[in-house]
Amino acid sequence: MSEAAFPPIGDYALIGDSRSSALVSRAGAIEWLCWPDYASPSVFAAILDRERGGAFSIGSASQARTSRRYLDDTAILETLFTTADGRFRLVDFMPIPTDRTLQPQREILRLVEALDGTPEVDVHYRPRPDYGRKAPRIASRGRLGWLVEHRGQTFRLTSDIPLERNGGDLSGRIRLMTGERRWLTLTHVCADVGIVPPHGAEADRKLTATAEWWRHWTGHCTYRGPDAAMVRRSVITLKLLAHILSGAVIAAPTTSLPEVEGGSSNWDYRYCWLRDASLTLRAFADLGFIDEGAAFLRWLLLASARTHPELQVLYDVYGRTRLHEVELDHLSGYRGARPVRVGNAAETQLQLDVYGQVATAAADFAMRDQVVDSHERRLLTGFGDVVCRRWCEPDNGIWEVRGGRRHHTFSKLMCWVALDALLRLYEDGAIAVDAARFASVRDEIRETIETRGFDSELGSFVGVLDEKLLDSALLLMPRYGFIAADDPRMTGTYRHLVEKLGSGGFLRRYCAAFDPMNASEHAFGIVGFWAVDYLARAGRIDEAESRFQALLGEANDLGLFAEETDAGTGQLFGNFPQAFTHVGLISAALALEAARARAHGDTRRSAIA
Repeated sequence: MSEAAFPPIGDYALIGDSRSSALVSRAGAIEWLCWPDYASPSVFAAILDRERGGAFSIGSASQARTSRRYLDDTAILETLFTTADGRFRLVDFMPIPTDRTLQPQREILRLVEALDGTPEVDVHYRPRPDYGRKAPRIASRGRLGWLVEHRGQTFRLTSDIPLERNGGDLSGRIRLMTGERRWLTLTHVCADVGIVPPHGAEADRKLTATAEWWRHWTGHCTYRGPDAAMVRRSVITLKLLAHILSGAVIAAPTTSLPEVEGGSSNWDYRYCWLRDASLTLRAFADLGFIDEGAAFLRWLLLASARTHPELQVLYDVYGRTRLHEVELDHLSGYRGARPVRVGNAAETQLQLDVYGQVATAAADFAMRDQVVDSHERRLLTGFGDVVCRRWCEPDNGIWEVRGGRRHHTFSKLMCWVALDALLRLYEDGAIAVDAARFASVRDEIRETIETRGFDSELGSFVGVLDEKLLDSALLLMPRYGFIAADDPRMTGTYRHLVEKLGSGGFLRRYCAAFDPMNASEHAFGIVGFWAVDYLARAGRIDEAESRFQALLGEANDLGLFAEETDAGTGQLFGNFPQAFTHVGLISAALALEAARARAHGDTRRSAIA
């Protein structure tokens, strides 16, 4: 395969079971899968190297047109192939365990079903464990399938379609009659009993049970606004990225998909960023998914206890902190974008905004009549002490700029937010703090932001104290209660950011001088939705609605967003799909709904955002 064979990033679909996930191309190939966990080494990584990465494809043997969708309110993917000989559908999903029967530790089910005519189907299986470092030996076990054993792990493929060796891989071709159905199953076990799940009725049962599970779960969504389908797709995507065993939410299921074509800003996002905490928790909770929000906060506080009282920028789903960055020189990278990285060096950065994120998440949680226990109270108090001690230090900022530290205005803002949230918890009797000290420092931070973080000449808040750099994160100032959205200083900030960083409905997150290493980046998904949030809070509903609809139009055909979008072509860039962008979509939809309610005098619904 050549580099030109790489599909666009927006051509991929996500399937998963809230423990791991996979990307499936429009052509029916699984080109990214890490087992057993999100951040485990890959089994298939053709998305990063067409030759060495490995893939598991099921597609048409002849030229075909494809279309696809998720079955309504589920994470079950259906790809429809239309050929000269007939049509067939490919259904891909990871089953959700819904009973106590013995199951493999991880499982992907793939159903091929001829809808009409006699379509011919091709299967190619090229497993490449450990990021494609070595082509494994595939052993036949007769009716029990094909085995790959690698470092204590067993990958088993069973297939109703006859497969034969093709070099070191497996291939098969079959012509199906109308109505004919064939199952293929890939499973994984490690240090556990090997399970060979049966096909036929049992596979059908898993498909039905998984669809019912997703629809029951999605049925808890309380959003009833005009964009309900997109909001539900976003929260399903977040659920796929929320680790069911710990409650952690990863930023994205992939690594090293570039932020610009052929660029070097290729990062591993298969971890949990505390910067996403409060917005993610509110996205779940405001849609009625209280359990998911609570699980995330519990993970947040449990993980952060390991580094208490200091907070690290990111953790893995189990709260581990050693996420050393390594470059995989043997992989070509997506369309030649190198290096391919695993791990993330942001683990060593100082980002003071994370204290505000954690404190706000805890305060929001407590306000929903949830209990903060004594251990969590001590953690939160300790975070406040750190803020009082370190808020005046320069840091790397929310965007993890790799270079010298600066006095980022947004970091100061979130330190103010942290102390304000902790003082509210104190006033509610939830925690005990040195209130006088916290209040004094909080007021000192506000004065600093208002005097050194606002540029009178520009009429705008600025990204770095005493400088004129731009940062779209400042659009969140009204959301966090620092300033009213219609305050002239905020109105000027919005106008300045849109003028300098905007293009159509899109917005870049900062100016080129802010991060010289990433000066050519595209429009950043979540900051576009933050602009919608700002406009809604300012009561500029028509403008907010217009921007929101423009942004929704840039999702792929399945409603999925990447981290960035080329404002000129609409092409998606960066790791995919991106939880932060989907959180932004949900937050903007809720803010718009609340603004509409305020405009109609509905005080109950207007309180949501």
